[in-house]
Amino acid sequence: MNATDPAAIRKGRLKLLLVASIFAAPLLVAFALTLADWQPGAKGNGLPVLPQRNFAQEQLPVRLADGSDWAWRDSEPRLTLVALPGPGCAARCYATLTAIAKARVMLSRNQSRLRLLYVGTPPADAQHDGMDNYWQIGQDVDGKLASWRPQQPDSVGALLVESNGTALASYPAGFDPSGLLRDLRKVIK
Repeated sequence: MNATDPAAIRKGRLKLLLVASIFAAPLLVAFALTLADWQPGAKGNGLPVLPQRNFAQEQLPVRLADGSDWAWRDSEPRLTLVALPGPGCAARCYATLTAIAKARVMLSRNQSRLRLLYVGTPPADAQHDGMDNYWQIGQDVDGKLASWRPQQPDSVGALLVESNGTALASYPAGFDPSGLLRDLRKVIK
């Protein structure tokens, strides 16, 4: 075969283009998916807190039942899940709080890396049902968490706060506790 044979040159170029397209195809598909705003596994179930807020820097006071203030900046690398009840927290609200506590337990050996803070009036009979076994109960002294508090009766919303006091994600009323657990497993390792 002659190196200057036009048929051989075309055949060699075709092979080169075929090999190049095999490597370029995944890049083109990834670029198209990114333009379409589709990225697998990149989105959490909570809504990002924008603009970002740091409760420790803002010195946002939450008064606990014993009279002390909640320490937003934790001494250990632990996240805080803040539960904010709507008016009249009752059976449905309590069921969501129980599901959140179960999600914490399902973190298994990492459950100590998540603190649970309930901010508001506890549901009726919460003490008899052992709510204080899982939750620290406090009050929003200045009402600065009111924008995340749901307005629907017998509901609860939540905020996920980093150990330095930065609010990461908001979970509005009606959120799926199993989606919250998936998010917690991503950030607590």
